[in-house]
Amino acid sequence: MTVTYTAEVATCRGLGCFLKLLRRWRGSIYKLVWLDLLLFLILYYSLNLMYRFILNENQKVIFENVVQYCKNYSDLIPLSFVLGFYVSIVMTRWWNQYTTIPFPDPLAVFVSATIHGNDERGRVMRRTIMRYVCLCVTMMFTMISPRVKKRFPTLDHFVEAGLLQQSEKHIIADLNQKFPKYSKHWLPIVWASSIITRARKEGRIRDDFAVKTMIDELNKFRGQCGLLLNFDTISIPLVYTQTVTLAVYSYFLTTLMGHQWVEHSEYKFDLYFPVFTLLQFFFYMGWLKVAESLINPFGDDDDDFEINWMIDRNLQVSYLIVDDMHHEHPELVRDQYWDEVFPPDLPHTLASEPFKEQHPLPSTANIACSPTGHEISGPPTSVKIDDDMQSGIMFSVKTDGGMKRGGNSQASNLDSIQRVASVTSMIKKFFNREDSRMDSRTGSRRGSTVELNNLVPPKTPTAMKITDQIIEELDEQQTLTSMREAQEQKPSVFGIFGPPPPSQPVQVPTRSAFASRQESHTSAYSKGSAPLSEMDNISIGSETIDGSDVEDCDEFNKLKKRRLDERKSRLVLNLARSMSNNPGEGEGELLMGKALSGQSPPIISRMDSRLARSLSGGQCHMDILLDEERRKSQDSTDEPRNDQL
Repeated sequence: MTVTYTAEVATCRGLGCFLKLLRRWRGSIYKLVWLDLLLFLILYYSLNLMYRFILNENQKVIFENVVQYCKNYSDLIPLSFVLGFYVSIVMTRWWNQYTTIPFPDPLAVFVSATIHGNDERGRVMRRTIMRYVCLCVTMMFTMISPRVKKRFPTLDHFVEAGLLQQSEKHIIADLNQKFPKYSKHWLPIVWASSIITRARKEGRIRDDFAVKTMIDELNKFRGQCGLLLNFDTISIPLVYTQTVTLAVYSYFLTTLMGHQWVEHSEYKFDLYFPVFTLLQFFFYMGWLKVAESLINPFGDDDDDFEINWMIDRNLQVSYLIVDDMHHEHPELVRDQYWDEVFPPDLPHTLASEPFKEQHPLPSTANIACSPTGHEISGPPTSVKIDDDMQSGIMFSVKTDGGMKRGGNSQASNLDSIQRVASVTSMIKKFFNREDSRMDSRTGSRRGSTVELNNLVPPKTPTAMKITDQIIEELDEQQTLTSMREAQEQKPSVFGIFGPPPPSQPVQVPTRSAFASRQESHTSAYSKGSAPLSEMDNISIGSETIDGSDVEDCDEFNKLKKRRLDERKSRLVLNLARSMSNNPGEGEGELLMGKALSGQSPPIISRMDSRLARSLSGGQCHMDILLDEERRKSQDSTDEPRNDQL
């Protein structure tokens, strides 16, 4: 379990807070180095005693030469650089492994919020999804952590712990037989995604975005598990680890001889105890032991991660979120500062009163300038917007020589600045074009349309124009600018654009074919009502009810009559062709010729009427055709009207 000491170093007083940590044994450097340090001292004193009591004079000379040689060349080993860089890599890798450990809390929140239903099936779905997620991370931990592997050595132990069912165990066992080379930690994630898809089909998940969110979280969870497996499989290159290990141990092997006391040594204190040699060994060897302890944080060292605790915690918190706390929250009440909107300051206790902090100030808050330093150096310059511009925003610069104005005609020879690509200038140009278009349209229609100015209040000379104002983006909510003392009225459509232009009149053509019928039924109307022939002359949108539009209606009637004649001639021609098969070829040609010349006999007129009625279905334009055909047949023959009917 990781050794924590954060509470003991929260406040540094006196000589420091790290000194009290030197008394700890668990997770300390003493616990890691004491065995190596003891072996080093044994070898050191063995060589020292052999030199002093066992070797003769010639052998002592050889021993002294070896000591001098090791002392001169031991500094050639770059131990500090190699060891420091290696420990830095190990520490970065150690922290990255911890941040990669997946926790099911975000997915549990998504599952509880999006998979609805308080019935048994909804509860089973939510709990099963989280059980599969916890099973996935536990199976992954068994492959990288010896502690978890000792706790769950086989699949039966997962079944006994409640993370796996018997049917699910058989599926994983079959896959292990078919594909023994690959791990199956990802299989529960696949099952969980299938349950999410089924919940969407059953309507327990209300939108596809929630499904995508949970699937993405599942993939992220699976990716973190795979990344931890990669950390376990791909280690720091072995050559680097071997280089560091050989550098440290070879350095201290040379130190055993190079730091020995000899008779011609300058200091005799090392004869009894090698103080600095011992400290050097303690620091360098402790540095190497730190790297050995942190290179795999999933082992049994004191500072390794608490993996077994994480497994228990993941399952308990997951079930708590998706089951016991599903769609549950405290009662919604007003908070203590409802009327005040926000508190001026939260209360303090007597113990926390000395730690009451003041508002932090910026670094330039205490910098004050003298009154003479407030003056602006150089000639003053003022910039204002020129109101005479139409194609853009022009700025007039005021210098010592006076004010120079810029316009369209003198923008090239004056000191003016034109802001071409500004939003305001573009909007002004747009509305200027719109105003010109509207004026041109209304000017062309003014003579033939009814004025609608009486429907909308007339414009005053001081009406607001959009080109004279600066358009600002307004939010739907109330802004600070709308809370001024003067309540400004928001611009309306009629205030900006004015009333809409009058529409063009819609002309209703008269029906000359119905003139006889209208005259026959004139007595049905009241004495003061106008006849239909006069009512047809009225055009919608016109100012008068006179016969000014009769000429247009006559042209329409002529065109309509011509189309009806063409349609009648086609019908007669088809009828003549159909009759040419019975009476003979000559008679058919005769009938066809008469039809084309307009001299149709009564039989053709009658058949023409029947065919027109059958084809028209009783429509109005066919009635007109029959009336005209009756009049022609009555003029051409002396038969009575009853025979024609």
